[in-house]
Amino acid sequence: MGAPDSKISSRKKHYFFLNPYEDAAFTKCPKCDRKTMVRKFPLVIHIEPRQIFLLNKKCRYCAKCDLIITRKSELESLMATAFENNRPDIVGNDYLIIGTLEKHHWRQRENLANDSEIIELMHVFKNVLKFKPVPVWTM
Repeated sequence: MGAPDSKISSRKKHYFFLNPYEDAAFTKCPKCDRKTMVRKFPLVIHIEPRQIFLLNKKCRYCAKCDLIITRKSELESLMATAFENNRPDIVGNDYLIIGTLEKHHWRQRENLANDSEIIELMHVFKNVLKFKPVPVWTM
């Protein structure tokens, strides 16, 4: 029998970067400098107060580094659109992208009983990273 944290550590998957820069698309990985590809990931987002939101979003991805990159402005726009009619009180609230779901769980999301079940099934990020874009004139 493993340590109490072994269940959580075995569910860690992917590195994550929330790109705050409007003028940097990170078409090349900021870790290894290889081209990133576009891939959809079912993101698990916690929005204050106590709201779990699932968003299947196109993100930049480096398979070599296992790094997911998503633009902050795109994410916030999608969240605002999703909640503007049914939960306008949480639009603009603090949020945290806490992990991903397997695609088969995403497809069956209507069958998930509650937020606790989503948390139980999700993969937390190995680490959340920060990068600065390389200015074009230094290349």
